[in-house]
Amino acid sequence: MTLVSTPSTTAPAATSAPVRKRRRSRRPRVLIAVTGLFFALLYLPIAVVALFSFNSQKSLTVFDGFSLRWYRAFVHDDVLIASLGTSLRISLLAMAGSVLLGVALAVGLVRCRTRLGSLAGLVMLVPLITPEIVTGVASMLLFKGLGVPLSTGTVMLAEITFSISYVTVILRSRVAALNPEVEEAAMDLGATRWQAVRLVTLPALLPAVLASAVLIFALVFDDFVLAYFTTGVDPQPLSVRIYSAIRFGVQPTINAVGTLMLAGSIALIALALFIPRLFGRRGGLDILSGE
Repeated sequence: MTLVSTPSTTAPAATSAPVRKRRRSRRPRVLIAVTGLFFALLYLPIAVVALFSFNSQKSLTVFDGFSLRWYRAFVHDDVLIASLGTSLRISLLAMAGSVLLGVALAVGLVRCRTRLGSLAGLVMLVPLITPEIVTGVASMLLFKGLGVPLSTGTVMLAEITFSISYVTVILRSRVAALNPEVEEAAMDLGATRWQAVRLVTLPALLPAVLASAVLIFALVFDDFVLAYFTTGVDPQPLSVRIYSAIRFGVQPTINAVGTLMLAGSIALIALALFIPRLFGRRGGLDILSGE
């Protein structure tokens, strides 16, 4: 009997595997360049504003050394400080109102198993995809039609209405992930429905509630479009006051105010992402995406 040896076919496959792996690991340089250009166009103007907020001179084109001159000017500007206080009040009240209504709505949408509940859940997504300028104009026309004068109160109502959807979307998946048997066990032990929700459900939702509250505060504080269409003459939110000021020329004080608002917003969003870790839960974007 004669043995015939066949050529091995595993060697070429073994040698070609590293080649394919190296090809997959190569990063396309064009995509890297486009990504770098995108971030440069997005953040370079912000970096310029932050840099010139420390300019020792009034020039907006020539940097002449670091100074806190314009931050001190902002602190002593009574008009801007009054607008800052107005924005803080609006943000706090809008945060409280939208969180209270959003938590109740999220729980109701998850527990409601009818077609009406499903339809209401779809309606809640409409404000998220509607252009904010449309919401602002609609809110202004509504207040005008009802004869309600534009003021700080109308801004609060508009911001609460707009922010409820964000809270509901964040909390809805969290509520759906809760085990309903825990509430049933609490009621079997003598708790009422409200006591089960207050003592079992709400503590379980607390990390998501706090994260959504901080996020809503940051969004409302920085909001301009909705505040512009629903605010009165005085006092105006800080974002509207800044817009009114730059119409007559950009002052270095505005750079300082914008830098402070940017730093505050970044700090609040970072806090919203970090809050779940304080409770031993998943952090990062999971809590904001509702996963």
